[in-house]
Amino acid sequence: MTLFLLAIVFRVFTIQHSEGEKYRKLFTELAIRQDTIYANKGNVYAADGNLLATSMSKFTIRMDVVAVASEVFEKNIVGLSKELSGMFGRTPYYYQNKLRTAKKRRNRYLLIARNIGYTDYLKIKQFPIFNKGVYKGGFIAEHKTVRAHPIGKIAERTIGYDDFRGEAGIEGAFADYMQGENGLRWKQKIAKNQWKPINDVNEKEPIDGHDIITTIDVNIQDITHHALLDNLKYFEAEHGCAVVMETATGEIKAISNLGRTSKGTYYEKRNYAVWESHEPGSTFKLASLMVALDDKVIDTSTIVDTEKGRIYVNNRKVEDSHRGGYGKISAARVLEVSSNVGVVKIIKKFYDKNPEKYYNKIVEYGFTKPIGFQIKGEGMPYIPNPKDKAWSKISLEWMAWGYGISVTPMQTLMFYNAVANNGVMVKPRFVKELRKEDKTEKLFETEIVNPKIASDETLAKLKKVLENVVTKGTARNIYSPNFSMAGKTGTAQKYIPKHVDDKGKTVYGHYSTKHYVTSFVGFFPADKPKYSCIVVIHDPKKEKGYYGATVAGPVFKEIAQKIYTTTPIDNQSVKDKTEFASIDKQYLNFDKKLNKEYQEIPDVRGMSGMDALSLLENIGLKVQVSGSGKVKSQSLRKGEKLIKGRTIILKLS
Repeated sequence: MTLFLLAIVFRVFTIQHSEGEKYRKLFTELAIRQDTIYANKGNVYAADGNLLATSMSKFTIRMDVVAVASEVFEKNIVGLSKELSGMFGRTPYYYQNKLRTAKKRRNRYLLIARNIGYTDYLKIKQFPIFNKGVYKGGFIAEHKTVRAHPIGKIAERTIGYDDFRGEAGIEGAFADYMQGENGLRWKQKIAKNQWKPINDVNEKEPIDGHDIITTIDVNIQDITHHALLDNLKYFEAEHGCAVVMETATGEIKAISNLGRTSKGTYYEKRNYAVWESHEPGSTFKLASLMVALDDKVIDTSTIVDTEKGRIYVNNRKVEDSHRGGYGKISAARVLEVSSNVGVVKIIKKFYDKNPEKYYNKIVEYGFTKPIGFQIKGEGMPYIPNPKDKAWSKISLEWMAWGYGISVTPMQTLMFYNAVANNGVMVKPRFVKELRKEDKTEKLFETEIVNPKIASDETLAKLKKVLENVVTKGTARNIYSPNFSMAGKTGTAQKYIPKHVDDKGKTVYGHYSTKHYVTSFVGFFPADKPKYSCIVVIHDPKKEKGYYGATVAGPVFKEIAQKIYTTTPIDNQSVKDKTEFASIDKQYLNFDKKLNKEYQEIPDVRGMSGMDALSLLENIGLKVQVSGSGKVKSQSLRKGEKLIKGRTIILKLS
């Protein structure tokens, strides 16, 4: 017996002195842990202080039904079921049945609700049974932080994210600034696998991340988003983008990128304005004309013979959209009516023997390399170099009217903005400053890419020509006497690469006559530009329209008009209430026409093509349209009996 006691004493001594450290360490590992206290991620704000992205607490509520005493459960189950029904919508009977089944099965982790907000979490804590807490009421609340966009899906791709999907947009670009530093706290294990803090203070306090102040204006963003969305829906387009930039600073005030789903709805699929490089078509003609004017090989009054609207360059056809051509017109008129033949003849005549001279100017205009945004995913431009092996006998001429090249919408916008900004090319930017605890830590100033892209003389002439595009050129359909705009239409056929069709037949690369990229880019007010804007829409339904003036132009006009009426512009505003009264009257008259019960074919001559199309389709007719602008003639006469399903042909001018 004595030996046994001595053995016990010896063992206790050994454990305390020889192995004590080992067991103390083991106990600590099992009963004490170091918890991470996650820092709050910085917020993303609009320029006016509106929240664009923030972190929000979300809670998943569960119940340990076993922890609730039977008498407490029976006394309060009806009250709890009623409260749950009132909050989540299902019937009280549903919750009673769910809770009783869980009690019977001894469920210790019953799901009540997912992703509820903090306010609802506080309410549900006070429900019968739950108000007794973890041990007596079985109330389990699991907390997580999620990223929320208070203004919804608007500008979602540009605001971006930094999560399991990767890094995109502003949040992805500034992830390191926004994350902050996590803190630490020791916790001890108590009953029922619960953990509580050992001390009242943290071992290391978390440091919150920086806030990002963007250049986005929520009002302009809302205007731009809905103007683009409405036209994409109407034309059943595949996707599109619209961007508004402040002329002097390069601050992006609005950016919308919308793609079509299989169900015909639209959402922010990709940041098309930054990412998508494509053939711009006629909007590139401004660069070609600028080269020739600045080199003084032509003037805006120089006469160009567009012949009958069709020429051949090395056996490749160049043709104007206007059948029969424009004959002999000025170089200014070439841009106003967007003559393909005219611009090709100008560039071919003066640069065919020295294409490097033309190319070097295009380099100066910023088209040959990416802009260099902080956000990821910028598309790569392609401008053929005369020194490249791929350079051909038609490369120069095709480049002149926007084919055989590839640029992003943001590059085109930056170029047009430089024209509006008296030749000063500024870099588009999305972020104004980084801020911490309401103190500015870093300010992003306007960055000048090129201090002068052309002479003042050239710029003044081009500004006037771009204004004439709207007053008497290809975009005259969007002209308004109430506010001035300047810009250029673009309509480009899409190139379809070599592929095998559904029937197994090889289809060689060609420019499609069914698929188009339509665009409009310009600035407003025309005389003292405050904003520049680009609208690009891909694959509109051809039967409804595919010209830049018809598809993209009205989006530009709506954006400009609503900015004029809702956002102060110092140097010009909408003239007066009387003129708007007349606009309202026209709208109400059209609305009455639209809702009138028709028995006969109406007279739509003189109406805008868009209004006539909408009216006639709404009364049951099939409509075919040629041309752009207002209705010049209609195939079915006014007063004929209306037979739904008949086809009416409209000619616009």
